[in-house]
Amino acid sequence: MTGFWKKHQNTFLASLERLGLAWWLKIVTDNPHCTYYFGPFGSGKQAKLHQSGYIEDLKEEGSQIRVTELKQGQPQLLTISENEPANNFKCGIFDFVYNSKRFS
Repeated sequence: MTGFWKKHQNTFLASLERLGLAWWLKIVTDNPHCTYYFGPFGSGKQAKLHQSGYIEDLKEEGSQIRVTELKQGQPQLLTISENEPANNFKCGIFDFVYNSKRFS
C-alpha cells in the first residue's frame, strides 16, 4: 500500500484541493503581522503532525505565534501581510478552529 500511496499522493491531494476538502494549517504571527497557510494535507491529523515544525521555523525567523487554526478548504494566498485582504479562504465542508494554546 505504501508504494501505491507514494505514486498517487499528489493526485489525491490535488483532488481534495479542487473539492475544497484539503486541510491547511493557518498560522497568524506578530512581528511581523502575517498569516501563513501550510498544506495541503489529506487529513487534519496529518496537518497537526507537521504543525510543530512550521511553528519552530517561524519562531526561528523571529516571529511570535499568535493563533493557529486547522482549516479545510482552499486558501487563495499562502502568505498574507497585514495590508492584504482578510477574506482569503474558501471553506470546505468542514471548518474546524483550534486554539493555538492547544497545539503550541
